[in-house]
Amino acid sequence: MNPIVRWFHQLGSPAYFHAFSRRWAPWCFAAALPLLAWGLYQALWVVPPDYQQGDSYRIIFVHVPSAWMSLFIYFAMAVNAFIALVWRIRLSELLAMNCAPVGAAFTAVTLASGSLWGKPMWGTWWTWDARLTSELVLLFLYLGVMGLYAAIEDRRAAARAASFLALIGVVNVPIVHFSVTWWNTLHQGSTIRVFGESHMDASMVPPLLAIALATKLWFIGSLLVRTRAELIEADVGKEWTRRLSQGTESPS
Repeated sequence: MNPIVRWFHQLGSPAYFHAFSRRWAPWCFAAALPLLAWGLYQALWVVPPDYQQGDSYRIIFVHVPSAWMSLFIYFAMAVNAFIALVWRIRLSELLAMNCAPVGAAFTAVTLASGSLWGKPMWGTWWTWDARLTSELVLLFLYLGVMGLYAAIEDRRAAARAASFLALIGVVNVPIVHFSVTWWNTLHQGSTIRVFGESHMDASMVPPLLAIALATKLWFIGSLLVRTRAELIEADVGKEWTRRLSQGTESPS
């Protein structure tokens, strides 16, 4: 068997995933914290004020990484939901369901920081702009997945139902991303471009990317920890959790 395929098969084992999560989650947090600290320091005290917005633009260093994460996490949730529905892999069900609370938190931060930024720039806390409205729909989708998962007593059935909702809602992800291109919106267009020139001072790009990378590492660590905890709770009394409680090392 291909080593990569074999590794994915092993990862589906609760005991193996527990060992994998316990090993790598701390490294994700450890890598995220210095990146986040450096990025915030640069963003708040080093990079210059914007020539039009002054210092108020600095909220971009919270708003933009959060917005990127709101879409990235939903995509990760949808991929795991697809795997869970097609191949009935329990670990993918748990990964998908544990993406939702973290994604909802980042989406809420995106909307809140956008409102704080929009008030001095647009003169209003909220407007039914295409980007803002589709981002709000994204929050409702996250909350819907969480609510549906909590409403059904059978955990496997709940995860499958919520995964189906997550897959239906994935159509909103490209709408959020391309809304400023498809419609004439009040929200500004893309500031950072992977290919092409970015519409911001070059000194502002490294801290923004550092914070964006830090949030992704933090999400991965958080997802591993949350899923591991739910897996242990679901498998209380099984052989691998009994070995764990007795201090026997899980396979790695």
